[in-house]
Amino acid sequence: MPVIRRIRRAVRRAYRPKVDLSHPRRSPLGSTVVNCVVYEDGQRRRCDGTAADALRQVRKRGRGFVWVGLHEPTDLEFAGYAETFGLHPLAVEDAVHAHQRPKVERYGDTLFAVFKTCVYVAHEELTATSEVVDTGELMVFTGPDFVITVRHGRHGSLGPLREALETSPQRLAKGPGAVLHAIADQVVDDYLAVADAVQEDVDAVENVVFSERAQRGDSGRIYQLKRELLELRRAAGPLERPLLGLATRPEPPVDPEMQPYFRDVVDHLVRLNEQIAGYDGLLDSILQAHLAQVTVTQNADMRKITAWAAIIAVPTMVCGVYGMNFEHMPELKWRYGYPLVLGIMATACVVIHRSFRRNGWL
Repeated sequence: MPVIRRIRRAVRRAYRPKVDLSHPRRSPLGSTVVNCVVYEDGQRRRCDGTAADALRQVRKRGRGFVWVGLHEPTDLEFAGYAETFGLHPLAVEDAVHAHQRPKVERYGDTLFAVFKTCVYVAHEELTATSEVVDTGELMVFTGPDFVITVRHGRHGSLGPLREALETSPQRLAKGPGAVLHAIADQVVDDYLAVADAVQEDVDAVENVVFSERAQRGDSGRIYQLKRELLELRRAAGPLERPLLGLATRPEPPVDPEMQPYFRDVVDHLVRLNEQIAGYDGLLDSILQAHLAQVTVTQNADMRKITAWAAIIAVPTMVCGVYGMNFEHMPELKWRYGYPLVLGIMATACVVIHRSFRRNGWL
């Protein structure tokens, strides 16, 4: 079984896509604007000018929506978008300053969603300081005629997602809610990919702990893997309730027809949370088993030390008696007294040694 697992891990590593952690290329629209596009009836329309111009164009026609993508904007850079799209100040503050808890909140007719993006950090061997899960943040403002995405971190680019949606006009025709669902679906799919990759590390740690290569320092690797798994749990766990709300209750601007799609995302998220809980419980068991092995090893070492101390105590005691320099000592004047005492000590040591070996102490 361990051989099959190693072969499986090698195949997965060979076909695992490389993760690009570099910043995306900026568009000519500005230092933080990744893209600004107008969609009408599911089709991408030409948009010349600023985001405000695009929004006026959409509202003038009375259909379609604007999708603006931003990357790590400052307060000053985002202030113009907040005013143009009428965003709530509390949501704006959360979007500019990262490190928010995953959530979905309503501000008037706008939904504000916070997602934690996750990526698996490949490594040759898990150590006590290895980074396994790297996280970022993705904020999504969903209004009746606009979607604004704000990304923090070096990964979680929405370019491939935008291109995939553009190949499915019927989905984009459902409005901004379809974009929110697509983003949530991609984020959860990324969680599942990270969880599958973490399983390889869990299997590797398990194989090492229950093999002859187990070392006392393995507890640090197990604890580090639990810490990294906690990052994934913090990203996925809080999302279950808000996404379930979108799947069961109508929340404009999300089209009611999108609710079954959100239920599918929730199903994946529930399975993911169960998978993470299973990994965490398994790592607890592995850690306890490893600590038990360390305790057994320490007890074996203490038995050996005690056995050798008992063996050495015999000649030490005899030599201590003869070292007292009493005048009347047994066989003190006898020619063969010295060899006799040495023979007695050697015989006693051999008998005690064999007794300890028979009982498994040596």
